[in-house]
Amino acid sequence: MIALMSSPPAERPRTDSLFAAYHPLARLYDESLITGRILRPYWEGLAARLDKLGGQELSARAENARRIVREHGVTYNIYSDPRGVDHPWELDIIPLLISPTEWRALERGLAQRTTLLNLILTDLYGSQDLLRSGALPPALVFGNPAFLRACHGIRPPKDVYLHLHGIDLARSPSGEWWVLADRTQAPSGTGYALENRIVIARVLPEEYRQAQAHRLAAFFARQCEALRSLAPGGSDNPHIVLLTPGPHNETYFEHAYLARYLGFTLVEGGDLTVRDSRVFLKTLEGLQKVDVILRRVDDTFCDPLELRGDSFLGVAGLVQAARAGNVTLANALGSSIVESPAFLAFLPTLCKTLLGEDLLIPGVATWWCGQGQEQKYVLEHLDEIVVKPAFGRVSQLPFFGGELSARAREKLANDIRNRPHDYVGQEKVAFSTAPAWIGEKLEPRGVAVRFFAASTGETYSIMPGGLSRISSQAGDPVLSMQSGGGTKDTWVLSDEPVAPVTLLTPSGQPASTNRISTELPSRVADNLFWLGRYSERLEGTLRLLRCVLGRMSGENSSEAGAELQALIEILALTERLPRRDADKSPACDTESEVLQLVYSADRVGSVRELVLRLRQIASTVRDRLSEDTWRILNRLQLDSKSRAGRIPLANALGVCNTLIVDLAAFSGMEMENMTRGHGWRFLDLGRRLERAANLVDTIRAALVVNSGSSALLSLLEYADSAITFRRRYFSEPRLPSVLDLLLNDHGNPRSLGFQLNAMRDHARHLPKAQLHGSAEPLAPRVQTLVTRTGEFSLTHLDSVPVESLKSFLLNVASELTALADEITEQHFCHTISQRVESHG
Repeated sequence: MIALMSSPPAERPRTDSLFAAYHPLARLYDESLITGRILRPYWEGLAARLDKLGGQELSARAENARRIVREHGVTYNIYSDPRGVDHPWELDIIPLLISPTEWRALERGLAQRTTLLNLILTDLYGSQDLLRSGALPPALVFGNPAFLRACHGIRPPKDVYLHLHGIDLARSPSGEWWVLADRTQAPSGTGYALENRIVIARVLPEEYRQAQAHRLAAFFARQCEALRSLAPGGSDNPHIVLLTPGPHNETYFEHAYLARYLGFTLVEGGDLTVRDSRVFLKTLEGLQKVDVILRRVDDTFCDPLELRGDSFLGVAGLVQAARAGNVTLANALGSSIVESPAFLAFLPTLCKTLLGEDLLIPGVATWWCGQGQEQKYVLEHLDEIVVKPAFGRVSQLPFFGGELSARAREKLANDIRNRPHDYVGQEKVAFSTAPAWIGEKLEPRGVAVRFFAASTGETYSIMPGGLSRISSQAGDPVLSMQSGGGTKDTWVLSDEPVAPVTLLTPSGQPASTNRISTELPSRVADNLFWLGRYSERLEGTLRLLRCVLGRMSGENSSEAGAELQALIEILALTERLPRRDADKSPACDTESEVLQLVYSADRVGSVRELVLRLRQIASTVRDRLSEDTWRILNRLQLDSKSRAGRIPLANALGVCNTLIVDLAAFSGMEMENMTRGHGWRFLDLGRRLERAANLVDTIRAALVVNSGSSALLSLLEYADSAITFRRRYFSEPRLPSVLDLLLNDHGNPRSLGFQLNAMRDHARHLPKAQLHGSAEPLAPRVQTLVTRTGEFSLTHLDSVPVESLKSFLLNVASELTALADEITEQHFCHTISQRVESHG
């Protein structure tokens, strides 16, 4: 049992100290203060340094931490929150400290616990001696839906069922550590713990350095090495992927974050396929074999063929591939069975049976109602304990018996009598408190820590830190991110200076020139393609709206009125506004519709709706975007939420200008910072195709409006080519010269010819052309477009019927649509014929 270690006496906080105004809750263990309001010795250094900063500076640094979290796009999706996927991560600036002496004892206890649970899983999915001997009741195993019968007999490499184990701990009022729960199927939190450390180390650099806290990188390095060692066949360079449920999962940020940090490919179920009991990743180059899957998808969702038929998150045939020994899953399928809180009651005995040792870290007192005496005790003490589901078949929220009405308590008692195996009773935990920076002072908040153990192949390595969670209110018995709680960084202190650790190759070792595989899954290429299209679609809408709003908010001269009328009709013809009667002039309702196109989030094609779509698509390729790029996308979203205010037209014009600048920054990051790989090509290909299609549609609409120079001036402004036109032609806009600049001028980055040339260049470098040493199938179609555009003479356009020009533009638009369809068919759809061709 791990108890509070005795410490030499320390002094009380000074009267001018931040801790002088800190008042922990009575009868609870406080992490920073001993009874009598004396600082614990290992808190003295940090407390002194925080006092030196002062409250005002600490508040400024706390705000800086919130800003960094926003810029990094750190989120935790709370399903009941209206903000949904945009709920910001809550990080308190005051870290939780763990002394060196206490950590050494914790480290032993955590490694012992993970080893024990791994042995239990080895037995349950193997010989099942524990069931035969009566050490575990059969109902506890076979009555639990988390026990996957399809996985019985599947033996993972080195018998490592638990590659990663999350252990939730809290202190009792006497200072002992208790285990609250085990997370064994797809434990989350390591990425968030690392992000917390990065943020706090930035805002409290001196305090962090002087505290001598253990670094976290060594833990991740050992985790990566262990995953490589678990690959079937002992491959020297195994292909490892991280399987995520997708962007709507509550911890998706962490999935993308870890994939980028560890150098693994982030995949969804649809990116993988099973052929001949082997798992393959669907990439642009074809199918590539996968050796190890670090999964973040729950057990039963991993295989719709053998586990849960309605799952769209998994891979059909994955269980068979694991059974054949052709892929390693970390954690192994079926490992969630030991997450059941009912196991807590049996672990002390099992520890002696399997390890011949006493359990070093006890679990919170637990009574499984599937046993007669335990059920009786729970029913007799409902007012004093917490009732939880044993197998997850009922509501996941705990029942605090003392807070229930008499009627609700009686209903709960009847449910326990009718389905005793489904419930456990647990002692009500009074969490210890830790100082948190709330407003402008320190306040106590309940705290629990999720520690992490990772397999090294032979034993388990413990992360020297963890994810500390704090309650939203002092005395709150529920510490859950879904309930609005926050987090802390966890500093495990060292007795001596800590050496820096990195996942990169040390400078003293020879550098390898072998490039790590950068395969691009077809889904990712598809999303990058649409990221380019939606960014350009948004910019095109903004540029047209800016033209309209500039004339609406300017002087109402007859010339401006004619231009405005032409622009309103162009918006309608390009399906951004409803079609109007030809003789109806712009009126108040038109102004309202234009403003809705800027401010409404519910209107399809509006600025805010397009920004939301852009953000959603970007989130699916988050691991492919740099931090600076993500900052720009965050700023784009924030800037789009500007309200109309008292001067709605002027504010709307300001919004359009700001968002156009944001998109220019995003485009600049794409052009200047992205590696010229397939991902960049599909992103830019989508942008070029969308820009070409928008330009053609807008020119067609301007020809229909046929309002002379008014429409042409607006067309030049929309295409950001007005200055170029004036410098080149020194005349009023005329149709031949305007169309020459916008269609055939290959030096104009806004012209159709420029977009077609860029697409032709991309087509020559796409994967199929490289794989087969022949022309990409898209290239002929793009070349045909280039040739047709060049052959359409604009020299004597005055003598060419406008209908011929409209027909030409309509054909170009149709060809662009067909080109988009062919890109999808050739590169984003893995048909059987393509698979055979690539891997036959």
